[in-house]
Amino acid sequence: MRIDIWSDVVCPWCYIGKRRMETALSRFEHADDVEVHWHSFQLDPSHPKGRRTPSFEVLSRKTGAPPAQIRAMTGQVTELAAAEGLAYDLEGAVSVNTVDAHRVGHLAAERGLGDAMHERLLRAHLCEGELVDDADTLARLGAEVGLPEEDTRKVLAGGAYQDAVAQDIADARRYGATGVPFFVINRAYGISGAQSSDTFLSALRTAHADLARK
Repeated sequence: MRIDIWSDVVCPWCYIGKRRMETALSRFEHADDVEVHWHSFQLDPSHPKGRRTPSFEVLSRKTGAPPAQIRAMTGQVTELAAAEGLAYDLEGAVSVNTVDAHRVGHLAAERGLGDAMHERLLRAHLCEGELVDDADTLARLGAEVGLPEEDTRKVLAGGAYQDAVAQDIADARRYGATGVPFFVINRAYGISGAQSSDTFLSALRTAHADLARK
């Protein structure tokens, strides 16, 4: 079985969805037969490269809501994340263009480190206030999961994996995804959003039963 997941490394719901899917997999009878593949998506591809803006400021501008309302909204998401064992610090998060982080993700995936790299990038942005567009930061985070620092820096210095990132985003559009997280099981069952672990588990069992009948 195969699970394809489209996600952005600055997406609070993506990390929650990742944890809920992992919980479902821990309860799934055939989890050993499942391969998980991460795919790039950008929530805001128009965000200028090099511009770093506090996430609260971005949310306030986008929604027109005052700071107190933004704090209440993000507080609710933080509570949901805490229920999944995640310690968000959304007030400390900084919005950046994520294309370079995704390019490093593709490098990691080629080395069998895709899940570990995506996990590290999500935690860095959402929990630790790291700048996930900074070359030194990305090289350090990559090294933490096993990527040679010189390989990461070589990718970031050039244009490697730009096409792969663009292809991932185009594939998501073809599936009809307009946001993330977006999950596709066996290239047939689409699940949009950070659904409950029970919903994920039900989908996994349905997909496995269909595969067994073929």
